[in-house]
Amino acid sequence: MLESFQDVLAPGLAPADVEAARRGAAVAGLVDVTLGGAFAAEDRTVPGPEGAPGVSLLLCRPTAGSAGSGLPVIYHVHGGGLVAGTNRAGVAEPLAWARDLGAVVVSVEYRLAPEHPHPAPVEDVYAGLLWTAEHAREIGGDPDRIVVAGASAGGGLTAALTLLARDRRGPRPLGQLLMGPMLDDRNDTVSSRQMAGLGVWDRSANETAWTALLGDRRGGPGVSPYAAPARAADLSGLPPAFLDVGSAETFRDEVVGYASRIWQAGGVAELHVWPGGCHGFDALAPEAALSRTARAARVAWLRRLLAE
Repeated sequence: MLESFQDVLAPGLAPADVEAARRGAAVAGLVDVTLGGAFAAEDRTVPGPEGAPGVSLLLCRPTAGSAGSGLPVIYHVHGGGLVAGTNRAGVAEPLAWARDLGAVVVSVEYRLAPEHPHPAPVEDVYAGLLWTAEHAREIGGDPDRIVVAGASAGGGLTAALTLLARDRRGPRPLGQLLMGPMLDDRNDTVSSRQMAGLGVWDRSANETAWTALLGDRRGGPGVSPYAAPARAADLSGLPPAFLDVGSAETFRDEVVGYASRIWQAGGVAELHVWPGGCHGFDALAPEAALSRTARAARVAWLRRLLAE
């Protein structure tokens, strides 16, 4: 599969590549967010962090069957290496979950690095969650059944969001679904070194992205856990987590370590390491048996979580 994409997907990302990555993410975001009429879609700008611009949310509500009030809400945070993407990037999978489970989807757009370094992205994501929790019933949702979800950089921001919400005593999500999340700015795990120059997102791309977010602070002391969740000293008191990652990707070891630390803190986590999976394998090869299994596991976890 990777060989077939070699002309359009390179493992690295240099600072000079960011604009091209943004153009590519914009094209990838051209999806039918109604899923053929299954959802009514609306763009809404809501209050941003204090002193910052408003935050753009994509709201997708079921149009039939389960449409009504008190539905679960999937709050989605897009990927893109912290430097690219919109609230439509990667939203197709959460919409598929919502169609199966009868849920509302809210996808948040956040300011991108390097123009907007930490804490701008996570503060935007938090502002969007605040609005979603406060207005859940207005959009047909249940404020007590909000599941936060994201892939890659969006997964890292989702993990950071749950830490921030815990520490600020803000909305408590019902669960957090982290797909190949980007958690650690130190970029020094065994898997990050094993996959250097290989796959879709390698150590050099990771360095570019984290430097865009943190500048000279990347990898040094005192980095905030709201920027890099792996830096958190305390992972107790978090919502139940689902984490998955490929065995052949840069983020493998930091994801396994994060899940282990949730368990050590007395928390609940379900971890899957998909054998042979590169970063984003299920999006690149959706018909592969491994991809179907991975996606089914996420839906099964959501179904169990929402049934509790």
